[in-house]
Amino acid sequence: MSKKVIAIFGGSFNPPINSHILFAKEILKKCKKIEKIIFTPVSTKYQKLDLVDDEHRYNMLKLICEKQDKLEVSDIELKHDKQLYTIETLDLFKKQYGLEYEIWFIMGTDNLKELETWHEPERLLRDYKIVVLERDNDKLEDIIKKYDILFRNKESLIKIEGINKINLSSTMIRDKLKNGESVDEYVPNEVLEYIKYNKLYKT
Repeated sequence: MSKKVIAIFGGSFNPPINSHILFAKEILKKCKKIEKIIFTPVSTKYQKLDLVDDEHRYNMLKLICEKQDKLEVSDIELKHDKQLYTIETLDLFKKQYGLEYEIWFIMGTDNLKELETWHEPERLLRDYKIVVLERDNDKLEDIIKKYDILFRNKESLIKIEGINKINLSSTMIRDKLKNGESVDEYVPNEVLEYIKYNKLYKT
């Protein structure tokens, strides 16, 4: 009997945008094995510019997930006393859900190309499966051929056919907000209201 699957969607979500939700829903629709997707924002201990407070990014994701079936948000990285490596986060989820579940990780091809620089990349690929979202003009098959570590562990990489490539980023949304441009079509209404109320991103 195959195990149930929980997919972890990590990122800064600074802010969460429509495409994050769209991709999660598309993955759930096309891969019936996945029982739910858990958004797992990185903490401000992660050295990244323009990262708004943990509380705000968690709250924005919570506003979205409360209205969506099979989508959740976790503060597992936010409440930890140090910035966790991805492998450590996945290990914690594995311990939490037990042997009944497989833990998968959702990743864009931009990060996949940097995977060999991550902490314990070989074990990450050995112990967990990765759902790969192609970005820009990337093709997963070409990337696998280019990196030995990916070629050796290609069985762990899952490409879900029929999902549109990512062509929008939170960085673009932050820039638009700072420039006073409308982002209504890119950001969920509840998130946009939260941003305006809390005066985030210099709106």
